[in-house]
Amino acid sequence: MSVIWNPRLAEADERLRKVAQMLSDEHFSVNAAAIDREARYPQEHVDLLVEHGLAAMFVPSRYGGQDASLAATCAVAEEISRGCAATAAVFSTYVLGAFPLVMAGTEEQCERYLGGLARGTAVSFALTERDAGSDASAIETVAEPEGEGFRIRGEKWFIGNGGASQHYVVFAVTDPDAGPRGISAFMVDRDADGAVIDHYEDKMGIRGALTSNLKLDTWVPAEAMIGERGRALRLALGTLNVGRITVGAQATGIALAAYDEAAPRAASRVSFGKPILEHQGIGFPMADLATELSAARMMLYEAASAYDRGEDVRTLGAMAKLYTSEVSHRAVDVAVQVFGGYGFCKPYAVERLYRDQRIIELYEGTSEIQRLVIARAIGQEVAA
Repeated sequence: MSVIWNPRLAEADERLRKVAQMLSDEHFSVNAAAIDREARYPQEHVDLLVEHGLAAMFVPSRYGGQDASLAATCAVAEEISRGCAATAAVFSTYVLGAFPLVMAGTEEQCERYLGGLARGTAVSFALTERDAGSDASAIETVAEPEGEGFRIRGEKWFIGNGGASQHYVVFAVTDPDAGPRGISAFMVDRDADGAVIDHYEDKMGIRGALTSNLKLDTWVPAEAMIGERGRALRLALGTLNVGRITVGAQATGIALAAYDEAAPRAASRVSFGKPILEHQGIGFPMADLATELSAARMMLYEAASAYDRGEDVRTLGAMAKLYTSEVSHRAVDVAVQVFGGYGFCKPYAVERLYRDQRIIELYEGTSEIQRLVIARAIGQEVAA
């Protein structure tokens, strides 16, 4: 019996998890240090995800996916993250890019873009701007009618998988006087005239996952719009509800990797005549970590299962993202402490995990935003 709680997955979900585990053990974990050191996009890992049907596993089967549940998607994201956090970040951007289409795309859009995603033609989610991160309604990119389509002008920032994707879901203001109801979403091709990427972030962690800007002064046809005009903010927030849960899986995957490094080290390293795990200063934090990591996984998989049951996961998803990300923070901190000075140095894996983990508390909504979502839910419940 494992000390850390493990989810009981459906048979089909477990098969997908085992494929991800195999890839992570044989490829992702082996290459993770080099990918981090070279800040190199893990194309060979993406090719393996496509080859084994995982890149678009959550896409409906009629478009080339596997109709996978969110629970299965989380299990796969967790295993990938356990081996290489940068590859897991790329996988999660596939989820973000696909879900606006899954929720509101036309049949033609889904056949083209979701079908392409299953073949490795990536789609990225382009919402964030320099001055519009946590407050998505503050975006300034505009889409104005022009001929039989729209002229999109503006600049998107912090695009996950930016530069590696061939298509982008771009959110822009179509009705400036309508506030949050004036935002629409469009498909924009990477090679469209007036779509320019000229900046890549040099990041602390997940260094193999490309993060870029996207400058736009480009025209798109009317049929490039996803869903209804002026209803895209709801579409973005619905996508982020899913994204937060998959980021929670990244968090637990990193935490599990840290635990897997720290536990044997604590049991084998001798100090003052006995393994340091037997000293309360190390044993108790490890015990707390095992308990919190188990609880974090329970919350994560319950949130994913609730989504699969068709339930509203705005609050539970925020809780799962908040708790898993902060447990993950404590996990990498404990792991570094167990390794002592070595934990601060390359090439020890815990040094990389420490850096990779930090973004988990920032993207798909900071911890402060998750607390705001939960606080609002409390207020609404009390007022009801």
